[in-house]
Amino acid sequence: MPGRTATAKGPKDQPDPFRSAVSCLLSAQSRDVNTAAAVDNLFALATTPDAMLMLGEDEIARAIRPCGLYNMKARSIRRLCTALIEEHDRVVPQDRAGLMSLPGIGRKCADIVMSFTFDEDVIAVDTHVDRVCNRTGITAAKTADRTAEQLERRAPDWARRDGHFWLIQFGKAVCHARKPACDSCFLNDLCRWFSATRAGEPGAS
Repeated sequence: MPGRTATAKGPKDQPDPFRSAVSCLLSAQSRDVNTAAAVDNLFALATTPDAMLMLGEDEIARAIRPCGLYNMKARSIRRLCTALIEEHDRVVPQDRAGLMSLPGIGRKCADIVMSFTFDEDVIAVDTHVDRVCNRTGITAAKTADRTAEQLERRAPDWARRDGHFWLIQFGKAVCHARKPACDSCFLNDLCRWFSATRAGEPGAS
């Protein structure tokens, strides 16, 4: 796997921590193309917490409509901006606890911002990483947050910097959600999901 992309700037290629955090918030339950449209619309109007709060909630919601859940996300954005101003002197926290204290920022988003924006060695767990880890047996968890907690405990130091990139690229290229390429996968002899799904096939031992 090629590992970390040398030109990665932050979630959705945003140039600063504030826009990285907001764009990550907008990406929840949204396709990349829709998130990109919402991000472009919103940051054409405001790029700082103070400027964002000058916008009305309805104006923010209209701008981010392409990404879905726009009313809820508009409220979260305004609350996030207020928290940054009142509690963090307009500086986005660099640690997981500080990021997760911000409205609308969960474990996945916090870890993505830490990895992409602050260059921390953490394995952010999105849907691809969660699927690969639990299919192969790297983790055994029912939620992405639990997967992240298990990876935090189990991953060796050498895998933490680029682990997110290896796993997400493997999930996109091989371990697809609906039709994984199990027969050609170089890990199928180690994969618990492959063993379980093939156990009932004719000729399986």
